[in-house]
Amino acid sequence: MSSLKSLAKDTAIYGLSSIIGRFLNYLLVPLYTAKLTAASGGYGVITNMYALTAFILVLLTFGMETTFFRFANKEGEQPQRVFSTALIAISTVSILFVVAIQVFITPVSTFLGYEQTPQYVWVMAFTVAVDAIRAIPFAYLRQQKKAVKFAALQLLNIALNIALNLVYFVGMDGHDPGYAFYINMVCSVTVTLCLYREIDQVRHGFSWPLMRRMLSYTWPMVILGVAGILNQVADKILFPFVYRGTDAQQQLGIYGACVKIAMIMAMITQAFRYAYEPFVFGKSKDRDSDETQAKAMKYFVIFTLLAYLCVMGWMPVLKHIIASDYWDGLRVVPIVMAAEMMFGVYFNLSFWYKLDDKTWWGAIFSGVGCAVLIAVNVIFVPIYGYMACAWAGFAGYGVAMLLSFFVGQREHPIDYPLQDMGYYLLIALAAWLSMDYFAGVLPVWGSLIYNTLAIGCFLSIIVRKDFPLSSLPVIGKYFRK
Repeated sequence: MSSLKSLAKDTAIYGLSSIIGRFLNYLLVPLYTAKLTAASGGYGVITNMYALTAFILVLLTFGMETTFFRFANKEGEQPQRVFSTALIAISTVSILFVVAIQVFITPVSTFLGYEQTPQYVWVMAFTVAVDAIRAIPFAYLRQQKKAVKFAALQLLNIALNIALNLVYFVGMDGHDPGYAFYINMVCSVTVTLCLYREIDQVRHGFSWPLMRRMLSYTWPMVILGVAGILNQVADKILFPFVYRGTDAQQQLGIYGACVKIAMIMAMITQAFRYAYEPFVFGKSKDRDSDETQAKAMKYFVIFTLLAYLCVMGWMPVLKHIIASDYWDGLRVVPIVMAAEMMFGVYFNLSFWYKLDDKTWWGAIFSGVGCAVLIAVNVIFVPIYGYMACAWAGFAGYGVAMLLSFFVGQREHPIDYPLQDMGYYLLIALAAWLSMDYFAGVLPVWGSLIYNTLAIGCFLSIIVRKDFPLSSLPVIGKYFRK
């Protein structure tokens, strides 16, 4: 139980920075959608470009974050040497990438549809290279359990980003989406410079024998990472290529803006991942490791279901995050949130093959899920537009999650509390369906009242069944008999 409390504490710190950061970042969504109308397609450019950079970031880091955690916790390995070897490898690849983009900027920008604005491509290439280099120092902070510094730097990045965006889009009344990319570059460089103490660990040098062992572990992680990120961004990358209309950037902007509302689920998954990954690797030798993973899965499902109900129940309020000319895309939110929840479950299921050094299983699962997602996008986007993007993610994550569970139970059985998780899922589904029904028959204020009551009932079930108030610190004494 003490280990779970430690996990909860770290998750709270990572989660607080993630949630606050995402909330502050949400302030950019109404800003962008107000300054860049849906018809202009400007937000579509931002959505497409950030999807591309997210994909490239996975390639440049080539699974070294997870590999670093694995080798830094291995007996006989020197964590500082593991860190410096990983950092030098990623830095070398990232520098070569920037040079290649500079040399081939014209054909690359033309292929991506930015022949008129190749500077967008170069500045984002430089930014993603910097982000790749700082990934290992950030992983080092997590490995050293320096959650506060990690969170502080993440918040610094967000705060600086928002401040500079306000200066340009409000103070200077700017309307060029490209300035969002320049601002992002400034923020990335600034935060990376703040990691100089961690980066200084590079003095421990580079080890070829160690690098070969790390590469043998990480190559399936590259496939896993590529497939995983494609599950998240392939729709936004493919959309301009497969959509048949002339308003591709406009439609992509609507979809991208509405997906932002659904990202509360991604925030929870990300916060949990930041704390959970080093926690599990560090605890892998304990006898109760599998039991802890089973309990963590249950609590993850409970809180993501609660988040789902909160977002859907308060959608009449949350939709004002984006401008009204983007509201047509709000129907993708419940689908995307459900898909993100399945991705979180899939991440929780992934540790059996990571701890057993069978990472190629992850490559298979994610590869199959990615193939499903791409197929659905290519086949159905020309017919159904961005709604097909939402369902493609749902299908891709669902397939990967189910494959990981069934194969995992054969290769490394873990007694997950399926009955409890199924119980909460059914209760949450009933609450959501009732909220959806009353949304059509009640006024907005009445719907909000009903939804709040439904969420409160679900929360009361959680408290009564798994989180009794008497167990809470400080206030718990008032509920003990």
